[in-house]
Amino acid sequence: MSAVAANVQDSIVLFGDSITQGSFEPGFTGFGQRLAHIYARRLDVLNRGLSGYNTEWAVPVLKECLVTGPDCSLSPKIRLITIWFGANDACIKSSPQHVSLGKFIYNLNHMVTLVRSSGSSDYSVETRIVLITPPPVNTYQRAADLASRDPPKACDRDFEVTREYAAAVKTVAEQKKVAVVDVWTALYEAAGEDERTLSKFLVDGLHLNEAGYQIVYDELMKTIQKEYPDVYYENLPFTFPP
Repeated sequence: MSAVAANVQDSIVLFGDSITQGSFEPGFTGFGQRLAHIYARRLDVLNRGLSGYNTEWAVPVLKECLVTGPDCSLSPKIRLITIWFGANDACIKSSPQHVSLGKFIYNLNHMVTLVRSSGSSDYSVETRIVLITPPPVNTYQRAADLASRDPPKACDRDFEVTREYAAAVKTVAEQKKVAVVDVWTALYEAAGEDERTLSKFLVDGLHLNEAGYQIVYDELMKTIQKEYPDVYYENLPFTFPP
């Protein structure tokens, strides 16, 4: 038993909304599946995506995901956590998912502080943090999808509002001195800075398809290699020997 316990793998936690939850969805390769493949026998990749959640609802869940308490020294460590919210927070105000920009910024800061502050009961010196911006929304595609439902629904997102929330994520990352993956810019530039062309990367104007997740994966891996080389997969040994 002691030999097995000594080789329990540490983990990567993917924390976010439905775009994170869907990263393991069958039928196409999401960034979660790709991470699980390349980190096999190095770190376990845990999907903690919460479909429909905004940051307000996610904060108490994050505390449940973090390993704390007197026995935490015997538990696997979270070596890296991605925090990917904003797509739901940026809903227009009539939506129950909407979180004001100021409160969104506060919640993101709070999440980072839970992990990074030595005064926090959830403090973890081993955990590296990567914030991810929400992707751009294709309101043409989103409006068509919602209008096709029974009963039809009005469009609940705005392109420029989502851009503001993406910019806020980058600001929080800079202030908190943690890494950030600017998915908003990467996808928008890949679409030729044309909102309609974002349909190449989005299933319904909001959620990513395989091509969209490929861009996320590529940008995340570049960020990990540059900012946190100690948890880049090529620099980690196998948990069990070959």
